[in-house]
Amino acid sequence: MKKVSIIYWSNGGNVEVLADAIAASAKENGAQVMIKHVTDATVDDVINADSVAFGSPSMDSNRIEQQEMEPYINQFKLLPNNGKKLILFGSYGWDEGQFIIDWSDRMKDYGFNVVDILAVKESPSEEQLRKARELGKELAR
Repeated sequence: MKKVSIIYWSNGGNVEVLADAIAASAKENGAQVMIKHVTDATVDDVINADSVAFGSPSMDSNRIEQQEMEPYINQFKLLPNNGKKLILFGSYGWDEGQFIIDWSDRMKDYGFNVVDILAVKESPSEEQLRKARELGKELAR
């Protein structure tokens, strides 16, 4: 059974909706899922997982949330992430989602295998929720 960790930061609820859809699908596809708000997450939650998903809205000029998510993500810069499967997801309101591409490039530099990304403008549509469920299925593989 694959161990999947889903760690996110959400304020308006859109990122949390995506996280819940990803988690539900990963569970339905046989994975052992741990889902946490970043304030409750530890580095071990990622180290001990087979695959991981990180989620954040775009804030402050095309960047992930800076007070809690950014410091958490920075911890992985110097760790051996060994190509661990990673999916990134998030929401944006005004910047056309460039933050997720920048974040993906950064996580590849940190040694993760970024297999997919999902950025939604404001709240997710039914089609985007279907995509989130596909991401959960991918994490469980």
